[in-house]
Amino acid sequence: MQTFLWGALPYVAFVLLVGGLVWRHRYDNFGWTTRSSEVLESRLLNIASPVFHYGILFVLAGHLLGLFVPASWTDALGVSEHAYHLLSLIGGTAAGLLAVAGLATLVYRRRTNMPVFRATTRNDKLMYVFLVGSIFLGMWAKLTNSTFSHGYDYRSTIAPWARSLFTLHPDVALMAGVPTSFQVHAVVGMLLIALVPYSRLVHMFSAPVQYLFRPYIVYRRRDPRQLGERPPRRGWEGIDG
Repeated sequence: MQTFLWGALPYVAFVLLVGGLVWRHRYDNFGWTTRSSEVLESRLLNIASPVFHYGILFVLAGHLLGLFVPASWTDALGVSEHAYHLLSLIGGTAAGLLAVAGLATLVYRRRTNMPVFRATTRNDKLMYVFLVGSIFLGMWAKLTNSTFSHGYDYRSTIAPWARSLFTLHPDVALMAGVPTSFQVHAVVGMLLIALVPYSRLVHMFSAPVQYLFRPYIVYRRRDPRQLGERPPRRGWEGIDG
């Protein structure tokens, strides 16, 4: 079981992610969307959506920093282990609470607004279960294994294991002594990654990043004196008398 969870499941999730994205783009290109329900209700959505998205972006940034930036790099930058621990504990908890607050409001909106609820599919409900579960389990694992003075050092176990996946020789032994709460969070997270292409979460791969680099659009007011009088357009002709 340990070999499957930490040596095979990550690659299964990655194959399902990439294969699902290719399949979705080729056969369901018009379905590559969040299926926004803004026309059905916008007041709560305008509050909950930004809160959730900012929260989840901070959560993802924290995971990337914790898993793929070695401790030697932060040490070289002069960040002590205790300072990093406080940043991870306080910053990660704040980001998680922000994401949970936004997600809870989105779920409340879907459950209490009947038109929005009717537009909610079984796939959406499954996605919400895994999304809520992954965020909650991550916060639970962090808070139950940490105090302000010290915490579980996942950068010596989980992080090296995650980086070893890129070498195609995963160090399964590193995950043997990891607390169960972190292990459950990791498994649910991998299942969520595999689910992304088959749910509305696929829209994260179509963010309009090119908008940041588009050229400026210049608007000029037309001066009728320079253009002269426009000839009448063809249309209905008036009837005299």
